[in-house]
Amino acid sequence: MRIGIDLGGTKTEIIALADDGQILLRRRASTPAGDYSATLEAIQALVQGVEHELGMQGSIGIATPGAISPATGLIKNANSVCLNGQALDQDLTNALGRPIRLANDADCFALSEAVDGAAKGAASIFGVIIGTGTGAGIVINGRLLAGPNAIAGEWGHNPLPWPHGDELPGHACYCGLQGCIETFLSGPALSRQHAERTQQQLSPVEILQQALVGDEQAEHSLARYEHRLARALASIINVIDPEVIVLGGGLSNISRLYDNVPSLWGQYVFSDRVDTRLLPAMHGDSSGVRGAAWLWA
Repeated sequence: MRIGIDLGGTKTEIIALADDGQILLRRRASTPAGDYSATLEAIQALVQGVEHELGMQGSIGIATPGAISPATGLIKNANSVCLNGQALDQDLTNALGRPIRLANDADCFALSEAVDGAAKGAASIFGVIIGTGTGAGIVINGRLLAGPNAIAGEWGHNPLPWPHGDELPGHACYCGLQGCIETFLSGPALSRQHAERTQQQLSPVEILQQALVGDEQAEHSLARYEHRLARALASIINVIDPEVIVLGGGLSNISRLYDNVPSLWGQYVFSDRVDTRLLPAMHGDSSGVRGAAWLWA
């Protein structure tokens, strides 16, 4: 049995998978807000509850915001700030009485979709989350690419490629730089850019609904979003040349992306044709927790 845990800012999800990937049990609980010690206790209680109910122990993988710094061994870059500077992997190993494996939530998303999701069987996958923020993970031959700095796949904190004049210098990003991909392609960014043009405060879902009924302003915002996504992904194809790019997160539910973006990215990819496939995630918002379980595959 493999146990996966997705440690989010507001909820923590736990899943138990059989060796064939079938779900044995799944639970969700609220994440203690801003309380590191209580977070450790909550994870311990979830694991104990699942193992008691199923009558067996399992390996444990954790999907977490941020990553373990190779320099310090402590969590860095987590938007759940109470985790930053903590030895989360060691503290959970001590609390649970066995080794654990821990990876960034976007990495776990990519691993899940590579193992038994939309990209099953592909030798190379770039798994992208486009939602509240932007993140990504890279899986090569079934194994996560980690890198010496623990930042492989941090696609959202590169500048938007081939920028147009009205895209420069770009909005400030929380990372301290300007013009990052995240400031163009996250859900809040799409809403902000639409409001700047129209003075209408709409969510991405509302923008899509307006476009579907023929609103020209909403259609313009979505078309501009698709062009930016195409440029951003073309730069990844030029570097990694993945067989499959899988989209997850709230904006991945915009079905038109899967036709429109590949029709645009060819002009930026350094090739006579582009065989990379763009696909929606098979496991949706369960990909992170499933990928955490597969860290022990």
